[in-house]
Amino acid sequence: MKKRNAEASREKIIQNAKILFAKNGFNSTSMEELASTCDLNKAMIFYYFKNKQSLFEAVMKEILEEIYNTIKKENQNQTNPVKELESFIKTYATFAYKHPYLPSLLLKELSDSGAVIPEQLFINMRQLFKLFSEILKRGEEEGYFSDVIPMILYFMVIGTLNLIITTKPLRIKAHELSGVDTCSTCSIDEISEYIMKKIKKMLKDEK
Repeated sequence: MKKRNAEASREKIIQNAKILFAKNGFNSTSMEELASTCDLNKAMIFYYFKNKQSLFEAVMKEILEEIYNTIKKENQNQTNPVKELESFIKTYATFAYKHPYLPSLLLKELSDSGAVIPEQLFINMRQLFKLFSEILKRGEEEGYFSDVIPMILYFMVIGTLNLIITTKPLRIKAHELSGVDTCSTCSIDEISEYIMKKIKKMLKDEK
């Protein structure tokens, strides 16, 4: 019973941390607020997670695993690699939009050449890229795609989505000040569909 309660408390902390990180960002999220939201004392939070960084890493690990498992599950129902690629892009876009701290963290960590990315997060990130790469390679083998370089295409897709999401406040401000079209009112579905359309064209998908 104690083990079950411990697991439930840990999961409760992670789920509430997701909400607070998404709402406030990493720096503005306090452990005091998290403890209050979870109806636990702060000492209990630190019993499961030694500091805010380790909690953040646990949250990111769960999110990345959820993205990976969701994409993999949905792709089992797709009829060809083109549909799988579309599912990958749309699913990642939706997750990143719902959890805006995800692209923020990835951009920050990658800007340091990955030197400080914890091993487990690196494994989760690599797993996601492998899934993307296998879709493209299979599509090339089956004649749907050509001239495939997975890493470049991966950064084009993930990098674009990450930047689009993290720069939304700046894009809105730029549009208000200059009237320039910054896609400030574009929905995440419109953006992911546009990316997919251009990627398919680049890969010479004629089917």
